[in-house]
Amino acid sequence: MAKFDKADIERRMNGAVESLKGDLSGLRTGRANTSLLDPVVVEVYGAMMPLNQVATVSAPEPRMLSVQVWDKSNVIAVEKGIAHANLGLNPMIDGQTLRLPMPDLTAERRKDLAKLAGKYAEQAKIAIRNVRRDGMEALKDDEKKKEISEDDRKRSEDEVQKLTDKYVAEADKAAEAKEKEILSQ
Repeated sequence: MAKFDKADIERRMNGAVESLKGDLSGLRTGRANTSLLDPVVVEVYGAMMPLNQVATVSAPEPRMLSVQVWDKSNVIAVEKGIAHANLGLNPMIDGQTLRLPMPDLTAERRKDLAKLAGKYAEQAKIAIRNVRRDGMEALKDDEKKKEISEDDRKRSEDEVQKLTDKYVAEADKAAEAKEKEILSQ
């Protein structure tokens, strides 16, 4: 087992929270958000490419996304990619631009999205607790190898627990904010 490294533990816990924020930004709230199209991949030039490598995505209005395709021959491929992503969006082709109006969310769909936000938060908290476990195991190993004293191990375990509490609270805060945003429409 690797030696205890507090900076690595903090970096990994922060990574779990940042990943959660990325997942949450992809949840639709009824407002146009360009990150909604981040998971879209398009088959162009015989390869699968992320949408942002073949087009520019913008939100010109609060309830409309616009996708400006760079190569006219890829417009249909982009439309198919958006349809296959199952985002509930119906693109309208206008030359080299696709317009994506944001449909209203039903109350049931809002509740489902809020539950999904909670599920994402739980996954992030599990990842944070796994990092804590790794840190605690590394501390015990270091103590067994006589590299640190029992007092040092206990002090470091307290630090790891404080980091865990901090990042779990951040994950909860991010999820609560997203749930509030989804349900307040």
